[in-house]
Amino acid sequence: MADDIKRKDAQMRATINQKLVETGERDRLKDLLRTRLIECGWRDQLKQHCKEVVKQKGLEHITVDDLVAEITPKGRALVPDNVKKELLQRIRTFLAQQADN
Repeated sequence: MADDIKRKDAQMRATINQKLVETGERDRLKDLLRTRLIECGWRDQLKQHCKEVVKQKGLEHITVDDLVAEITPKGRALVPDNVKKELLQRIRTFLAQQADN
């Protein structure tokens, strides 16, 4: 039963993503997210964190994959709640509009 729920959830996510891509809404949401993250200083904070990680580990001892694995949790944690809420609301509005069509 848990596998059925996971499969249906994955199918629903794929369908939503497909609609977002087809309508161009995914790109608009990505642009909005990029703008909001720059405005709130997230990008600068993460850039500074990257520099610190590279300095600690040494440039010759770290790969891009290592750096991504190291900064991803902090990057996610630093996204302000208001930015998450705004994106979630935009997605909900989009889905409601799609349901009406």
